[in-house]
Amino acid sequence: MTSMLYIIITIALLGLIIYRWWYNSPEQKGKRGESHVHELLSQLPSAYHVLDDIVLKTDKGTTQIDHVVVSPYGLFVIETKNYRGEIYGDDKRQQWTQIIATDVRYSRKWYKTYTHITKNHFYNPVRQALGHLYEIKKNLSEWRHLKIVPIVVFTGSADLSKVESNNHVVYDNDLITTIRQYQTQVLSSLEVNDILKRLTEKNVREVVDSRTHVQNIYAAKRDYQQQVSSGVCPRCGGTLILRSGRYGSFYGCSNYPNCKFTTH
Repeated sequence: MTSMLYIIITIALLGLIIYRWWYNSPEQKGKRGESHVHELLSQLPSAYHVLDDIVLKTDKGTTQIDHVVVSPYGLFVIETKNYRGEIYGDDKRQQWTQIIATDVRYSRKWYKTYTHITKNHFYNPVRQALGHLYEIKKNLSEWRHLKIVPIVVFTGSADLSKVESNNHVVYDNDLITTIRQYQTQVLSSLEVNDILKRLTEKNVREVVDSRTHVQNIYAAKRDYQQQVSSGVCPRCGGTLILRSGRYGSFYGCSNYPNCKFTTH
C-alpha cells in the first residue's frame, strides 16, 4: 500500500511539473495574451470588425498576424506580446531586451537577500507589426491610400518606460483608447465589407498548420541573416552602408529614403 501511494504521489508531482512547464511555455503565454487582447477588442463598437490569427502567404512563405481590426477609420494591425519585467527597445534595434529582477532569499546562519537578473532577447515587435502592415497592403493593393495603423500591445506586467518608438507600443489597458483616437472616416461601409471579404479569402490558416508556419519563419530568418551578413538589404536588394545616428552606429540601405531598412 505504501509503495502504491508513493507511485501515485510521484505521478502527481510529475504531472504538476509537466503542467507548469506547458503552462509557462512561450507558446501558451502567447496564446493567453492573444486571448486577452481578443476580449479587449470585443468591447469595440459594432463598426469595428476583429479578425484573429490571420495567416497570409508571402514571397518567402507565410506571415501570422495576431489581430486585424477593420473599421471605417482604417485598419489596425496588432502584434501581441505577453511579457513581464523591464522592456528595452526602439524602432531601429533588431532585438529588444527583457530584464527580470527577482529577489531571492536563503538562510544559513541568517537570512540574506540578493537580486537575480534574467535577461532575454526577442525580435523587435515594431518591425514585426510593420512587416505585417506591408503584407496587408500587398494583399489590398486596390486600396492604394488605405490607412493602416500598426500597434504593439503588451499584456502581463511589462514595464515599457524604457521603450522609445514613433509607433504605438502600449499597455493592454490603453489599447482601446489608442484605436478610438482615430475618428476620421476613410472607408465606406461597402469598402469595409470588401476588405473583410478579401482578408478572409486570403487567410490560409486552415490550410497551413503551425509547424509549417514555424518552418517558414526559420527559413525566412536564415535568408534574412544571409542577406544582411552579405551586405545586401533584405527589403529591396540595395547595399547596406555603415551610418552613425543618435543611438550609435547602424547599417542603412543605400536606397534611402525610398527604402528605410536599418539593422545593427
